[in-house]
Amino acid sequence: MTRFTDTMTMDGALRQTDDGWVAQARVARGGNVQSYIGAEVGMADRAVVRVYRPAEEVFARKAIATYARKPITLGHPDGGVSAETWKDLAVGEIDRDVMRDGDFVSVPLLFRDATAIAALQADGAPRQLSMGYDASITFEDGVTPDGENYDALMSEFRMNHVAVVPTARGGSELRIGDGADARWGASPIILDRKANEMANEATRTVQIDGLPVVTTDAGAQALEKLNKALADKNSAMTDAATQHANAIAAKDAEIAKLEAAKDAAEGRMLTDADLDQRVADRAELLGTANLLAKDVETKGLSDAAIRRAVVAKVLGDGAVKDRSEAYVDARFDILAEDAAKGDQFADAMLTGVTPTAPGTEADRAYADNLSYLSSAYRGDAEKKGA
Repeated sequence: MTRFTDTMTMDGALRQTDDGWVAQARVARGGNVQSYIGAEVGMADRAVVRVYRPAEEVFARKAIATYARKPITLGHPDGGVSAETWKDLAVGEIDRDVMRDGDFVSVPLLFRDATAIAALQADGAPRQLSMGYDASITFEDGVTPDGENYDALMSEFRMNHVAVVPTARGGSELRIGDGADARWGASPIILDRKANEMANEATRTVQIDGLPVVTTDAGAQALEKLNKALADKNSAMTDAATQHANAIAAKDAEIAKLEAAKDAAEGRMLTDADLDQRVADRAELLGTANLLAKDVETKGLSDAAIRRAVVAKVLGDGAVKDRSEAYVDARFDILAEDAAKGDQFADAMLTGVTPTAPGTEADRAYADNLSYLSSAYRGDAEKKGA
């Protein structure tokens, strides 16, 4: 299979519908002979090869079925349109109602891209269509039913896309149709007087997607306008994507900050039972601190700071200097335990010893001895007075 292009002109005006902008256009011709440069169709030894396109091949059911839903592109893309490139290349599509119109294939075109529609409606805009398709070519000499000589036959047409191009190669009857853009495949050449007039018209070269395109001055202006519109669109899309990404990043940062604040607040939140226990523990600590060092300042201090201040007050600053919090807590607990035990001998001297009730003779003797020891320091005279 070889890749070819045929170009025609879109005569019908674009009409707006709910689905987009539509136009009816002839995009292919059947039963005719077209001339190709020999090297483009595999016959390098011949300058021009006349290729016959039998009507039964052009209008075959399988061939006609390949037009429907094929994409519309701006110019012929390298390699045609595939599933991987469709999204980037297509500005519309051929609708399903493909039909024969005399010697032509007529299709409804549906343009969906606003930038392409605006460019097509501009003064001097390219309104010619070029079908990009695969076909088989068989080299054999013959004569058409109309008496035209040919050097090869074309068959098994399979459409790939239809491109909007500046200049048609197949004549004015084929509008928004055969293209001079060789990136897709072989294009027919025109050898009649009208083609020569077009060839003599002043032309300019315009860069389209990095490739040079030769067209008329009006066509060049339209293409430049289209290029600018596409560049502006791409720039606007890039700016919008950047702004969207920045907005998402800012929102993510804000959400993360709120979640962190929420987690922190939940971490500080105490239940009623937790609060009661905290108050009780604080009260116990303050009581112990006051018992161990009455004049130590505790206001505004944390629990750990209170323990450190008490140990330093009781044992000196050296006891806490460069010491860990766990060490200071342990020293504080030891001081608290010692304070809880008290001085048992001093207590007995102040309150006296309560003897048990006398029982045996040994018990009475023990009780008398304790009584003597507890009052011996007062002397006999004082004891008698008592």
